[in-house]
Amino acid sequence: MEKVLLFNKWDTSGIQINDPGLVRYINLKPVVVPRSGGKYATVPFHKNDMNIVERFMNKLMVPGHRGKKHKITSGRCVGNTTLLWNHTKKAFEIIEKKTGKNPVEVFVRAVENSSLLEEIASYRLGGIIARQAVIVSPQRRLDLALRHLAQGIYKSTFKSKKTLAAVIAEEILAAYNNDPKSFAISEKNRIEREAEGAR
Repeated sequence: MEKVLLFNKWDTSGIQINDPGLVRYINLKPVVVPRSGGKYATVPFHKNDMNIVERFMNKLMVPGHRGKKHKITSGRCVGNTTLLWNHTKKAFEIIEKKTGKNPVEVFVRAVENSSLLEEIASYRLGGIIARQAVIVSPQRRLDLALRHLAQGIYKSTFKSKKTLAAVIAEEILAAYNNDPKSFAISEKNRIEREAEGAR
């Protein structure tokens, strides 16, 4: 029996997830086309049944606002599935060419590296707003990692002559190598540094 390969190219069955907290949440079930058409959108937390590459592509469609003041908005994003599908596939081909490894495994390591462990929660204490460091739940760790990767890609492609595939590959490789040039890694370090100061 033939194996089901992602994009008809890459095998996801042998990939190990090293972060024990994310094992239940990073889904690597084999699919040829990472597109479920909103099948898991109606039930809360069923997004975990969606392939991780599809979740990443959904984030690329709408990276979301950055910061409470909406410093960057994704209002210009149109969410063209076929376009993103092709660019993600090309980006994975670039990653495979540069590293010689399975690009899905490289992507999973990038997600693990950019998922933060602590963040800050603000609450009202009398007349002031106090800040407290809190441990992040595994589900939120994955959501934030994907959001930061998508926002880093969006930020790099905005007013840039580079192709989207090249920028996706650059951001994933930078996060894979724990490079502070990656937006996701720098954002993780910034938030964790703030949380350390608020302990």
